[in-house]
Amino acid sequence: MSNPKQVSDNVFNSKSKHESAKYYFRLATIDCSNCDRVGYATGRGPLAVISGGVSQITSGGQMIPSRSVTEETKGLPAPEISSGQWINSEPLTLKSLHGRVVLIEFWTFACYNCRNTLPSLKKWDAQYRDKGLTIIGVHTPELDFERDIDQLRREVAGLGINYPVVTDQDYSTWKAYGVEAWPTLFLLDKQGRVRWTHVGEGYYDETEQVIQKLLSE
Repeated sequence: MSNPKQVSDNVFNSKSKHESAKYYFRLATIDCSNCDRVGYATGRGPLAVISGGVSQITSGGQMIPSRSVTEETKGLPAPEISSGQWINSEPLTLKSLHGRVVLIEFWTFACYNCRNTLPSLKKWDAQYRDKGLTIIGVHTPELDFERDIDQLRREVAGLGINYPVVTDQDYSTWKAYGVEAWPTLFLLDKQGRVRWTHVGEGYYDETEQVIQKLLSE
């Protein structure tokens, strides 16, 4: 999977660069030199992937659009989370979380779309943590200032995120999951199998229904 930082300049034309930049909240001023590497859809731009809010399930080795959770026997084992710095938690492994439903969201703190998902994630954390749900935010930075761990800690606290967050500075977890956009969400069942994937904002009710289904299994 290509690294969004390596997307060539010719992916966006001049017009689309400026249009794309409108979709993202930045904590610092963006100049147009950054617009050509806005990686919220690995070079395809927000209009191509994020705005579409594509919900997907795992079926065999493919990701196919769907609003249904995949069957237990078809879920693929989720890759382990690579080592990084943990916030709000001691280091976790998926193996240690067997028996719990795990929601993994790939995000970055200056991404407007990612911020829009936080109210739902925080609600689910508060509502379902004691019922067997663990949410992990995998923070894969897109811009240089997002790599600042101290700034990330301030953002996590300021945004009221209480669930575990782990850094993914080298994109190793991102690549292992084949992620192509921020935000991307994965739901794992109690056996650590990927049962639901959603790219972008939206589908909150459908995602919560999957959480409830996996908790009941």
